[in-house]
Amino acid sequence: MIVANDIRPGMIVEMDNGLYTCTEFQHVKPGKGGAFVKAKFKNFHVGSVVDKTLRPEEKFHLVKIFKRNVSFLYQSQDNYVFMDNDSYEQVEVSQDKVGTAAGFLKENNEASLLARDDTGEIMGIELPTTVNLTVTETDPGFKGNTVTGATKPATMETGIVIQVPLFVNVDDVIRVDTRTSMYIERA
Repeated sequence: MIVANDIRPGMIVEMDNGLYTCTEFQHVKPGKGGAFVKAKFKNFHVGSVVDKTLRPEEKFHLVKIFKRNVSFLYQSQDNYVFMDNDSYEQVEVSQDKVGTAAGFLKENNEASLLARDDTGEIMGIELPTTVNLTVTETDPGFKGNTVTGATKPATMETGIVIQVPLFVNVDDVIRVDTRTSMYIERA
């Protein structure tokens, strides 16, 4: 258990029947009345942000998450199969735990499995900040039809569609930011 006074950004706590990550924290001592804590929490699963005003003595259950380095092997129906890089154990992760990261997974790509320290339950996966993907389908770009940073949709080898500059063609390998799904550069 942890009191509200000891919560810091980055900590994951259990409250309102869910897991929340603290993103902002401020201890307030008004001139009149008791001190209180203002904090912003982001829902671990949904991603919604909640503002909370807490009494400093309120208690929360602190959740510790550990990371296991894994490699993506293959997809079988609605599950994704990963191999632990240390023990070579295969782990199946459901599609709802993988979420939007599925669009960036290629065979043998590195990732991290996020699991609760107390129960061992897999909470999700964390990808590297960038991945290299091959363009499988896009419209041809023509020279001279740009004024400022024009883009076009392109389908990657994993099936995800992202916006790329007009000069990118089919079979080009590009670097994509996994946090924003945006084109960074040619690889």
